[in-house]
Amino acid sequence: METAEGEACKRERGVLVIKIAIIGANGQLGSDLVRAFKDTGHEIIPLTHTDIDVTDLKSSREVLKKLAPEAVLNCAAYVRVDDAEDFAQMAFAINALGARNVALVSSELSSVLVYISTDYVFDGRKKQPYTEDDVPNPLNAYGNSKLAGEYFVRNTLEKHYIIRSSSLFGAAGASGKGGNFIETMIKKAQSQEEISVVDDMIMSPTYTKDAADMIKNLLAKELPFGIYHVSNSGRCSWYEFAREIFSITGMDANLSPAKTAALKSRAKRPMFSPLVSIRFKKYGLEMKSWEDALRNYLTEKGYLK
Repeated sequence: METAEGEACKRERGVLVIKIAIIGANGQLGSDLVRAFKDTGHEIIPLTHTDIDVTDLKSSREVLKKLAPEAVLNCAAYVRVDDAEDFAQMAFAINALGARNVALVSSELSSVLVYISTDYVFDGRKKQPYTEDDVPNPLNAYGNSKLAGEYFVRNTLEKHYIIRSSSLFGAAGASGKGGNFIETMIKKAQSQEEISVVDDMIMSPTYTKDAADMIKNLLAKELPFGIYHVSNSGRCSWYEFAREIFSITGMDANLSPAKTAALKSRAKRPMFSPLVSIRFKKYGLEMKSWEDALRNYLTEKGYLK
């Protein structure tokens, strides 16, 4: 238990300074979380796979107990959706058992845990944006592994936030996917390739910088524990997203729509998975539109002046 004198020593300008461990700190969201908390006065500890192996309970316990953080943000994830169909054991090792390991240690430390989940826990049959109260029903191994991670977190410790987000794009790119959708589209246009993008899969593109800021607000305001949807507002198809990229940048692109069925992907995907938050709205917190988020991303990356 922290003594009054010890707590006073951890206060800076009247604000309680806490230690925050960010697992997966070199990923799209993890790197923006590091940036978001950088100037808050808290002690930020970025952890990558070389620092901690979430699939190993011993490793997780040794690293986190030595650091003794008051909050743990777990962004470690297996995100290759199609590959997860062939390597489900690996997806579950990281997304489910890894989440359990971090949750167990967080419980032992009495730390607050933030676990990052996905819109792919839903089947897309609702045809309306999904709220935190909707019942999950994943269609693929990736979605099932993330939902299993959610259940492990929920049933392991009370002090948790489960953050479901959607179609992330960030400056760091997705290490597991080799970049992000925006960069892929721009490279193809610059190479004058023919670009075919699905127009029948609807989602909520989400800028990781905006998502990180919302998670920072969540912790700062000490909102009630539970599930929160974190995505930029609005929805579009991947084709509409690509079209907007080229419209904003003024790039010439040979872009055409395609149907998801024609791709013959190994993993089934929800055809309609936009997210909305009924919980943040109660506290006056909302995220900007995906169009504004896209423009901000393109500006940050130097595509716009």
